[in-house]
Parts: sequence; structure tokens; C-alpha cells
Amino acid sequence: MYVLFEGIDTCGKTTQIELIAQNFDNVIVTKEPGGTEFGKYARAILLQDSLASKRAELLLFLADRAEHYAQIVKPNRDKLIISDRGFLSGIGYALANGDFDFEHLVELNKFALEEHLPDLIILFETNMETLKERTGAEEKTLDGIELRGLKYLMSVQEHMHESLEKLNIDYLLIDATQKIEMIKEKIETKIKEIL
Repeated sequence: MYVLFEGIDTCGKTTQIELIAQNFDNVIVTKEPGGTEFGKYARAILLQDSLASKRAELLLFLADRAEHYAQIVKPNRDKLIISDRGFLSGIGYALANGDFDFEHLVELNKFALEEHLPDLIILFETNMETLKERTGAEEKTLDGIELRGLKYLMSVQEHMHESLEKLNIDYLLIDATQKIEMIKEKIETKIKEIL
């Protein structure tokens, strides 16, 4: 089963992935971009935010997605694959970047994923207040995408939510402002329902 944990930075995805992975057998934890050797290079380029063309950025994400699917997802479909981000983020960021058509983005992602969309998407949603708190509290250097600003990140989140409602994929919406244990229980219950 292929499960995406989606959401903007600081929403708690990584914490929940670590907790959930401990409670299931036969789990593969991965991420996009960065889950393959090629993905590590792609991630470094993308986080620098050095590409002038948003089309080039989109194509780099798609190349990473295709390689990630071929190397990690396809050979392990009999296991529980938990990915920190995937194609929903790709669509959300592309739509926030401007002049892209939703249906066209879906087709491009289906091509990259060999027509195999995830079995479940868990979307973590936060609010501006929590986002400000968490980005301000973290002692780290912001990457190029985070430097686009908090309004940009909230726009990405909105595009992810709207896109999820249009797709025919099982999903779970998570209020990322809730307590960690409560969120974990909701996710575990949902995964067990469809395993």
C-alpha cells in the first residue's frame, strides 16, 4: 500500500511518519524529493530555488517522481510504503507558482507514476498563526522554497486541499494543530481500515 503524507513545512508530517512507522510491520519510509540517489541531487537543486523557469522546476519534480516510483514504490507495492510528500505537493506547488492547468498536471503526474496513484493521502493542514509560531521557533536556515514566504506556503496548502477534493483517491484530512497523540491515533485507524 502506497501512502502519501502531505502538507507544507512545519505541519508535523515527519514526526507522525516516525511514530506510525514504528507501529506497522513491513514498512518502507521514503520521501520526495530525495528518496533516491537522483532525488538527492534534484532536492539540492530545488531547495536552492535557483531555477528561473517554473516549468523546469516542475519537470525536475516529475523526473524525481518517476525515478522514485521505479526504484522505491513499484518493487515494494506489497509493503506499506510511507512517503513524506509526493504528487499532491507537486500539484500544489505548481498551482501556487502560476500558470499551470490542474488536469494537465494530473496527467503529467500519472505519466511519472506509470498510472499508479497512491492508495491513501494524508493531508496535514495548519493555519497562519501556527505556521508563524513554528517557522519562528525553528532555529534553521530557510531553504529557497520557504523563503517565498508564509502566504505562499498557505496558498500551496489551499491548492493541495482543493486538488485532493477533485481526485478520486482515499484521503484523510488532519488538523495539524491538534495534539501529536490524537493525530497518530487517527492516522493509525485510517491505515488499518484499508490495509
